[in-house]
Amino acid sequence: MTAIDNATEIVQSQSPIREALRAFRQSWAGMLGIIILAMVVIFTYVGPVLYPVDPFEIVWAPLTAPGQSEMAPLGTDYLGRDILAGLIHGGSATLYVGLVAGLITITIGILVGAFAGFYRGVVDEILMRVTEFFQVLPALLFAMVLVTLFTPTIYVVALAIGIVSWPTTARLTRAEFLRIRNLEYVNAARSVGARNRRIMWRVILPNALAPLIVAATLTIGIAILFEAGLSFLGLGDPNVFSWGMMIGAGREYILDGWWVVTFPGFMIFLTVLGFSLVGDGLNDAFNPKLRER
Repeated sequence: MTAIDNATEIVQSQSPIREALRAFRQSWAGMLGIIILAMVVIFTYVGPVLYPVDPFEIVWAPLTAPGQSEMAPLGTDYLGRDILAGLIHGGSATLYVGLVAGLITITIGILVGAFAGFYRGVVDEILMRVTEFFQVLPALLFAMVLVTLFTPTIYVVALAIGIVSWPTTARLTRAEFLRIRNLEYVNAARSVGARNRRIMWRVILPNALAPLIVAATLTIGIAILFEAGLSFLGLGDPNVFSWGMMIGAGREYILDGWWVVTFPGFMIFLTVLGFSLVGDGLNDAFNPKLRER
């Protein structure tokens, strides 16, 4: 092996990304979160193949307790629909809302924060005033208004959650751009004639991704809770099964059938816990001080 190969191997072994991934694999919280999310995804997307039951089909008597019928192992809701089938099919809608809303949140937040932190001055003032306007609005109330104004489909719910959730990501992105924009390698890129667009997206943003990746995982969990809250209030898509919709539909029967809300609530808890643990592991992995500790 030549000296160049040795040097290349040393550089690659000391790469921040490689170090972060190695630290993440050693994080019990991060790996536990991955295992939990993997189980949820398998349950949601492989479940319909192994348990092909329509969640809207009435399979047994209403409010049948778990274990009392082979037709409904986890019991039935107030209409006699299978709880297990609802959990399986409801997971895909809940995960879809969380992922899409998280993507919208991260996209808007990065765009607003990047322009504000890079250009500063008047651009920063205008964008930060807009951010503050959205931040002081009651997020749940604003999302309820958006969903009420339009047809409450799963796409509208995801869009509404994304629109009201981006200010925190925008502030985080702005802080990272302000921190990085005057570092030596950014000034070197300016000195060789790199355009602002290239400096923003090819030089600064890759070096600001670590906290944004952590924020993205936490945002998805928050969006899932948000969707559950809207569905609980009756503002979800009535034609699509979701865990939040199951809780909202069964809240009036909780004293007669605890399983109606307990099982979907546990699935929401488990999924949000998984994303939170992954975010915690990524935070430790991308933070050198925490990684050393």
